[in-house]
Amino acid sequence: MNTDSNTQSNTRPNTESKSNAHPNSQANVDPSEINKFSELASRWWDKESEFKPLHQINPMRLNYINEHSPLNGKRVLDVGCGGGILSESMAQQGAIVTGIDMGEAPLSVARLHALESEVDVTYRKITAEALVQELSGDEKDQWDIVTCLEMLEHVPDPSSVVDACSKLVKPGGSVYFSTINRNPKSFLLAVIGAEYILNLLPKGTHQYEKFIKPSELGNWCEESELSLDAMTGMHYNPLTQVYRSGDGVDVNYLMHTLKL
Repeated sequence: MNTDSNTQSNTRPNTESKSNAHPNSQANVDPSEINKFSELASRWWDKESEFKPLHQINPMRLNYINEHSPLNGKRVLDVGCGGGILSESMAQQGAIVTGIDMGEAPLSVARLHALESEVDVTYRKITAEALVQELSGDEKDQWDIVTCLEMLEHVPDPSSVVDACSKLVKPGGSVYFSTINRNPKSFLLAVIGAEYILNLLPKGTHQYEKFIKPSELGNWCEESELSLDAMTGMHYNPLTQVYRSGDGVDVNYLMHTLKL
């Protein structure tokens, strides 16, 4: 697959805090990445903070997911949920959401914000791979939808996360990935432009060598029995400060796959 250049709201807050990590949770974790986001966690829901881009991009990615996989009544697993921006918004669309992450500080912020917002989301400190090991047999593929957005470029082995996501979704279910393409244009826009010129993100947020080409992500999906259904670019207008989806996946892109 060569796709490099183309393309009812739950109101009872869940305060369950399953924060004890699985013994093997640390296998595919970069401690420096966890520390980086943990240091900023208290500002996760401040729409004018370092997380402003996540708040700006969330309506677009939520709409994309809801259009391809209507969320109401669906069981959703949000892998790499951080402070819960996407998790909460999916729950507000009627989904039964579990968010997992390995940062205790972001998870604490996510749980507190869910209480304040009266939104029901279950948060756990565990990796996708450890969750696969924890579950057995038919329990593994219990989610209708799995999302893994803006996370793959922050782990040592992204292909392992892709495989775990595939094992956690039901046959015929949807798995969504978003990440950043690896090419000179993405380096100029996502690193130099976003971090050093526009100051949209803290310097050092991204490492260029961890960016992922759509063809690489597509191959990992195929190896994990996930079939590409659709893919779109995610484009930012610095004047309107709005993200839109559309053709062109040479920088940020969002991929919808189906479990075979």
